[in-house]
Amino acid sequence: MNLYMKTILFGVVTLFLIIVSYKPLQSSRFHGFYRFFAWEFIAILVILNLNIWFRQPLSWHQLISWVLLLLSLYLVIEGIRLLRLIGKPNDQRIDDGLIGVEKTTQLVNVGLYSKIRHPLYSSLICLAWGAFFKSINWMGLLLAFGACLFLTLTAKIEEKENCDYFGEIYQDYRKHTKMFIPYLF
Repeated sequence: MNLYMKTILFGVVTLFLIIVSYKPLQSSRFHGFYRFFAWEFIAILVILNLNIWFRQPLSWHQLISWVLLLLSLYLVIEGIRLLRLIGKPNDQRIDDGLIGVEKTTQLVNVGLYSKIRHPLYSSLICLAWGAFFKSINWMGLLLAFGACLFLTLTAKIEEKENCDYFGEIYQDYRKHTKMFIPYLF
């Protein structure tokens, strides 16, 4: 895929992300504001590496990439499943900064959520680093770190939102779990 096609693809992805993030992008007090920029960094990483996605599939860096990408897929699928099943998202929850499955009415603290508070953001971190390991270079390193920075900001603001909504139960939950990586961070 040439640079022209990659630019068009990035424009289409960005337009989609703007549509999905329309309300959160209106204020930096919403976690979705920062998540948009993390998504953009990840989109750039993925699109830049499209031409080499399957090149040398058994090389050490590709194997690391595939492990991270599979972990990313597991985290997002299981995280969304638990949010839907336990979190009982409801459109009656009024919060302009939330989209879809984020409108949970019950705190989810089982399964993945018993170890980490943000498996969906962990998924995006794995996706960013998985895309980085497709082609290790300085630009990719900066983009992956940028995505992690914005995801950390996203999680911090979302935690404030969750404390406001769930109150003391969420504050207690934070004391017993890590943000992204079980037992570490």
